[in-house]
Amino acid sequence: MMKIARRASFQAYIPTASTSDIAFLLILFFMVTTVFRTEKGLKIELPQAKATERLLKRKHATNIWVSRDGKISIDDKLITLNQVQFKISEKLRDDPDLVVLIRSDKKVRYGIINDILEKLKDARAFKVVFSTEFER
Repeated sequence: MMKIARRASFQAYIPTASTSDIAFLLILFFMVTTVFRTEKGLKIELPQAKATERLLKRKHATNIWVSRDGKISIDDKLITLNQVQFKISEKLRDDPDLVVLIRSDKKVRYGIINDILEKLKDARAFKVVFSTEFER
């Protein structure tokens, strides 16, 4: 009787030498293709100021943009004056330390700014800052 030799069993082997190269290429790909979106707001020309103070905590801040012709924008969305109170009170519910930055054109009518301030007061947003450009 003839004996048949058993074949040695082979373990499956997955080469991992290039894994770090693939991970590095994926990281580079995502770094290059990721777009960090910033708030664009409306086209405005900020008023000049002789003295300004820089707002350091941008984490707890939201911008209200007011254009020369009275258009109002929050979070890059055009809204009406009546929606300002609702939007800001919604944001205040999420973040009680919210600071509202009003970025208005220097030629906007003060009546519009006054109406926005009244809506902010109704929304109980008492931390309000006006953005200006530093006069050199």
